[in-house]
Amino acid sequence: PPGAGSGAKMAAPISRGSRGPEPGAAPYGNFPNYSRFHPPEGRISLLPQGLLRSLFPAATRPLLGLDVGCNSGELSVALYQHLLGLQDSNSSPEPPGAGKELKLLCCDIDPELIRRAQQSSPFPASISFASLDIMDSGAREPFLSSYLQRFGRSCFDIGFCMSVTMWIHLNHGDRGLLEFLALLASLCSFLLVEPQPWRCYRAAARRLRRLGRDDFEHFRSLRINGDMAESITRILTQECAMELVCSFGSTSWDRSLLLFRSTTAHPQGSD
Repeated sequence: PPGAGSGAKMAAPISRGSRGPEPGAAPYGNFPNYSRFHPPEGRISLLPQGLLRSLFPAATRPLLGLDVGCNSGELSVALYQHLLGLQDSNSSPEPPGAGKELKLLCCDIDPELIRRAQQSSPFPASISFASLDIMDSGAREPFLSSYLQRFGRSCFDIGFCMSVTMWIHLNHGDRGLLEFLALLASLCSFLLVEPQPWRCYRAAARRLRRLGRDDFEHFRSLRINGDMAESITRILTQECAMELVCSFGSTSWDRSLLLFRSTTAHPQGSD
């Protein structure tokens, strides 16, 4: 679920032709049917049952989660269901007490995708969807602070960054990627990251060129490249005061799921 940030206030319009949306016309990763070609089950199947309980055995509830670049929400909902053991709840009313366990705030740069997520969510009391450019500090800081203050908190217990890092990197350069990872590390006690491999960068650039669009501004000047899972692990552990807790393996489309923990004293945390 990409589409987490750009220098613009809104994502570029998605061109629609006789064959439907053109994937290359989503320069911020805001693909309108993303979950069809990378279904949530591909990630969920890698995550162990009871993950929240093992990470937060004695923490005050509700736990707070942040999903950055949530697209139209399918993966956000699947993560919520998996973390709370609600996999069969899609067609039933929200289970009583679920919201006391976990509140999930999901954001994406594309307001149309957020509107779709809001309309289809089976858990409106526990999952909030909001249109937000996470790289716009003027919009981000008051919005996230206001949400956290509602719960008397200063950070999220767990963050999700699923196939988002490439879009931040392509649109904001090396400096933007470093700022983004530092931001997530400062906001979250735990962080689950699914980095896109470098070949995905090349494919995204090719799609834009095929459409006759300008290349990504930063693509040819990126010095952080190559093994992106390794690079992101190095940045988070060496520069952002996090440690790698676990790699849950790779999806069928060859993306690693990496869980990190903050090494600084967050107010809630896992102890």
